[in-house]
Amino acid sequence: MDWMQNKHIADVLATGKFTTARMVKVLVEEEMGGVTYSIQYTTDCKETLEKYYEEDAPRLREEGSRLFGDKMLAFRTELELISEH
Repeated sequence: MDWMQNKHIADVLATGKFTTARMVKVLVEEEMGGVTYSIQYTTDCKETLEKYYEEDAPRLREEGSRLFGDKMLAFRTELELISEH
């Protein structure tokens, strides 16, 4: 939690490719147990996201993998905002 909140999210935002980040706790119980969190980043367009994947993501993912190995699972889900109310 400390690394994610105080280092990783700041590093991702420091790329300049995202405008906001939000960390949420998933309230649905997982079959494997444990606590699940979701980090959601907002960017201006798909092209900026692709640049992040190419230019920054490998380095940032490697750090988490090096520090936590199989104790952390990371995967991507891309979302498109349809409307806000």
